[in-house]
Amino acid sequence: MVTSHSFDLLHPAVQKWVYHQKWPDLRDIQKEAIPVIMKGMEDVVISASTAAGKTEAAFLPACSIIADQDHGVGVLYISPLKALINDQFRRLESLSDVIDCPVVPWHGDVSQSIKNKFRKEPRGILLITPESLESLLIRECGWVKKSFDNLKYIVIDEYHAFIGSERGCQLQSLLHRIDHLLQKSKKPIPRIALSATLGDMERVVSNLRSGTVIPCVLIDGGSTSNINLQIRGYKETTPVNSEEKAVDESDADKRIAKDLFNILRGDSHLIFANSRRRTEQFSALLSDLCESNHVPNEFFPHHGSLAKESRTQLEKRLQKEHLPTTAVCTMTLELGIDIGKVNSIAQVTAPHSVASLRQRIGRSGRRGNASVLRMFITEAQLGKDSNLSDLLRLELLQCIAMVRLLISEQWYEPAEIDQLHLSTSLHQILAVIAQWGSVRVEQLWNLLFNRGPFKSISLDLFKKLLRQMGEMQLIKQLNDGQLVIDDIGDTIVNHYTFYAVFNTPEEYRIECNGKLLGFLPIDYPVLEKQHIIFSGRRWQVTKVDDEKKVISVKKAKGGKPPKFGGGGMSVHDKVRHEMFTIYSKKDHRIAIGDSKIEFLDKEAQKLITEGQDFFNAANLLNTNFLTNGNTTYIIPWKGDKTVNTLATLLVSKGYSVTNFAGIIEVQESSTDEILAAFHDFLEETEIENRQLAKLVPDKKTEKFDHFLSEELLCAGYGAKYFDIQSARQSMKEMIAKER
Repeated sequence: MVTSHSFDLLHPAVQKWVYHQKWPDLRDIQKEAIPVIMKGMEDVVISASTAAGKTEAAFLPACSIIADQDHGVGVLYISPLKALINDQFRRLESLSDVIDCPVVPWHGDVSQSIKNKFRKEPRGILLITPESLESLLIRECGWVKKSFDNLKYIVIDEYHAFIGSERGCQLQSLLHRIDHLLQKSKKPIPRIALSATLGDMERVVSNLRSGTVIPCVLIDGGSTSNINLQIRGYKETTPVNSEEKAVDESDADKRIAKDLFNILRGDSHLIFANSRRRTEQFSALLSDLCESNHVPNEFFPHHGSLAKESRTQLEKRLQKEHLPTTAVCTMTLELGIDIGKVNSIAQVTAPHSVASLRQRIGRSGRRGNASVLRMFITEAQLGKDSNLSDLLRLELLQCIAMVRLLISEQWYEPAEIDQLHLSTSLHQILAVIAQWGSVRVEQLWNLLFNRGPFKSISLDLFKKLLRQMGEMQLIKQLNDGQLVIDDIGDTIVNHYTFYAVFNTPEEYRIECNGKLLGFLPIDYPVLEKQHIIFSGRRWQVTKVDDEKKVISVKKAKGGKPPKFGGGGMSVHDKVRHEMFTIYSKKDHRIAIGDSKIEFLDKEAQKLITEGQDFFNAANLLNTNFLTNGNTTYIIPWKGDKTVNTLATLLVSKGYSVTNFAGIIEVQESSTDEILAAFHDFLEETEIENRQLAKLVPDKKTEKFDHFLSEELLCAGYGAKYFDIQSARQSMKEMIAKER
């Protein structure tokens, strides 16, 4: 029988629901959260792994408070995914029934009849996406003010998925606008954020609300500590100096697929393949193995390009748990959609980040079992033309570094909350004016910028943004000083696509002499004369056509391209520093207490030993430079933001530069020349991130960037992709090593 002080605080109907669940006791985070939330005087961040009881930690006390509320929305629940809303609706139905409090999902797939019924009698718990909430504020502001007047709590699920993104800025603005609409500035509505553990949780806590109107409490449920882990290594059988094979013909991938088939078949698992192409590739290899072995297929793809019906059908199959099912997925199953019991996680390429890896591990080990993670990592066969990335075994090394940071240090990447997000601020200016009909400049400044969600934007940039919006006929100022929507702005605001602020990275056509080579999503700086690696080959960029979205290239000289180019999300400085630490201390094992644990299989141990031997032979403990003929390699052991900055600075001086996996390859150069260039850069104290951004032909990466001036684009892009201060420090460190 459940008994505790926290349990005694709950409404009797909620207590009855808990009894029916047959729980032996409340979880620790639930016991800690209940009294704090029911007091209603503080914001709360509940941080714990998947299936740790975060949802109940928020809703048991929240439902207790609104159990006897007979009108108005009592709890506003905001989720990044429609699928997660549907999942939470299913989970909360029985709880809402016992307290006679309706729970209503609200997003683009919910029928108008359900929405209209709720409009007439708003009560209980409303589950909504930021985009649908934006639509309500703009189109039905009066209804929102009346229906939310008795709002007790705002619950934000998967909060870590919002932080630092365009949607995160929009969400902060929406919450700020709701407080303003309801005139709750003196006694604001408590916010409850449910989040996986992130690095620097204090920054996460401070980011939940602009300003310090009320205190915020962190309830940390800890991280997954019981993990069964193995990294398995695979070596390509194709020699590096032989004729190139297509990626899909990789012998190592076929061996990985065979091992996955033998290890995973007969139970339920998740395989993370990062890219959609790799997801489809492994799904096909595994389903072919099922067919050739005359057994039913258990392996199915799950990614954003698939039809909704296909994804939903697979999710339901996982939830039912009566058929062995393995989903081969991208990031789509990282978030907390309930997919039932998953026995293990397989990762077939290096993960994007430590935080992402932790999210994935949290999908297994549920209901008291240990989490199980297997990583299947391929490295190239070495030959006379092997690339530095392959010689150092960087993909395997990066995996080891991330696992060590996760388990030994329990470190995750801190949230990036210092970007300008000018595109989103433009969107919110339009949204606020559309919501109220008109607004004065000083009101807009005080609501969104001065102490609001866009406080990183200076008054000078704010004024320039307003002037630019006026020139683009998005807004205009009346004689009495009021800002209103102008003609082009009216067309944009009244289109159904307006409510979302995010954009997928734009894909560019890659062409050589007019012949299509393929498509590349551009989410990093691409400069003319820069060298890139695409489709397993080296190319030099000859032109970037912003209007037609075409990158023209020509074949570039150089050795075999690296197998691991480091693609994906930006790698943090600390990950690359850990990679350096592993080789410099000659120890890749995981420290747990006083013990050192070996977690590599024999092939992975051989591969990492090869990388260690090359690191030693090249004296990379004492230098950051390697020279091969007229090509100089720079290995700063820094994150991608710093490396991008160093590479762009060198391109600005006319060098032919290729940037991959944290390594900068500079053709027709020597170490002395590059050191001299570094000295010159250190003397140029006026260089700023926004100046570097001027060199990038296309800086339009966010949804409304095409309305921004060149000056505003440079300010936003520079803050997002470059870090001149970190680059300066890196130059000083590399120069000092060469003395």
